[in-house]
Parts: sequence; C-alpha cells; structure tokens
Amino acid sequence: MDEKIRDLYHLILRMETIEDCKSLFNDLCTAREIEKMAERVHAAKLLLEGKTYNQVMAQSEISSATLSRVSRCVQYGDGYSKFLKR
Repeated sequence: MDEKIRDLYHLILRMETIEDCKSLFNDLCTAREIEKMAERVHAAKLLLEGKTYNQVMAQSEISSATLSRVSRCVQYGDGYSKFLKR
C-alpha cells in the first residue's frame, strides 16, 4: 500500500467524534464530494435493507452507474455491510 494512502487511513482512524469527522472531511473534500459519498452510504443502507434498484433510485439522487458499483460492493465487499450493520 502506498505510504500516502496509509497516512490517510491512519489520520481517519484518529477521529473520535462526529465533529472530528466533519472537520477533517471538510478539509479533505469538497461539499459535493461529501454529498456523493453520503449518497453511496445511503444507497448501500437501502440495499442492505432489501430495497430494489428502483426503490433506491426513487429514494436517492444516485446515478444508475454508481448504484451498480455500490451494489457490487454490498454483495462482494465487506466495508458497507461490516460497518452499516453495527
């Protein structure tokens, strides 16, 4: 893994509160990037609840291409399911 990416992950792990997270993400990302990430998390949550593609599309502003990627991550990855099920 690239050292810069590892540094980013370590920085994220140091956050302790929502305010820490908000401060860091506001420095790292544009408002639009944060909104897009939030939409992906919301879509993953809906998929994990058993919603269909059409239901997720109706309840979010996510594109079909992004929804497809999120769906693959929900089905075959471990990040969304690991952390959204807590």
